[in-house]
Amino acid sequence: MNRIYIDENISPHLASGLHILERPNGDAFEVLSIESVFGRGALDEDWLPKIGKEKGVVITQDLNIHRTRRQRELFEEHHVGVFFLSPPSKTGYQYWEMVEQIIKRWREIKKLSKGNRPFAYRCTSRSTDFERL
Repeated sequence: MNRIYIDENISPHLASGLHILERPNGDAFEVLSIESVFGRGALDEDWLPKIGKEKGVVITQDLNIHRTRRQRELFEEHHVGVFFLSPPSKTGYQYWEMVEQIIKRWREIKKLSKGNRPFAYRCTSRSTDFERL
């Protein structure tokens, strides 16, 4: 089972919707919300090791996970794959913009999720593909 976690800076409803949409595919992808599984406000230091044990990946807007040395070390140490969606402004994507960005890239996210971990990819609202960090 491939687990894709949606960070709490993205609506948990999006995780629920993607999970429902993935079920009929039968290709062993489960989509979960970090907020729903680990609780609102869970520290990255708490959930990163647990997601790593599951060989999971994370979709987030929080590029600080990659910029902050300790957090980057954690996702590398625990072999977590991370997809960073860089918003066009500091306020982040609006709800429907985020839905559009994830849906537009969903097939690529699933394909890259099958790769060796750890990994980190980033894309912006204007980019067509993920860039490896």
